[in-house]
Amino acid sequence: MRQYIRHPIDVPVEIRIDPKAAGTSLHTHDISLGGLAVHSAKAVEPGSMIEVRIPYVEPAFEARALVAWCRPRRNGEGHEVGVSFLDAQDVFLARMVTQICYIEDYRRSIAREEGRELSPEEAAGEWIAKYASKFPGASTGGLH
Repeated sequence: MRQYIRHPIDVPVEIRIDPKAAGTSLHTHDISLGGLAVHSAKAVEPGSMIEVRIPYVEPAFEARALVAWCRPRRNGEGHEVGVSFLDAQDVFLARMVTQICYIEDYRRSIAREEGRELSPEEAAGEWIAKYASKFPGASTGGLH
């Protein structure tokens, strides 16, 4: 049973297993209050320490994380890798990044579906009024 609610989201993310190597660009599969799941072409050993970077926001979100699990994807194309953030501050920041991603997705969907162009601030105000109460709070947290 999961401790945290997962939120499906497709955001560019980079993970680095070896601090001296270049990061691998991936996309998130979902994110929760305690960590995230990413699609990876390669398996990553559970228990490995990695660096996570989400360049979607400015400044980029960066944190160290622990690989909690790794399993082949159902479609046979690569693996899903679940990571857990190590620091409470990183968990909080990841939650903020997630909200920013949802707000940007909301802004784009309104433009596409309704033809309204919203500023980031207008989109944030509308999204908060409609959805913030349904977004998990810090007390609901946990790893997938």
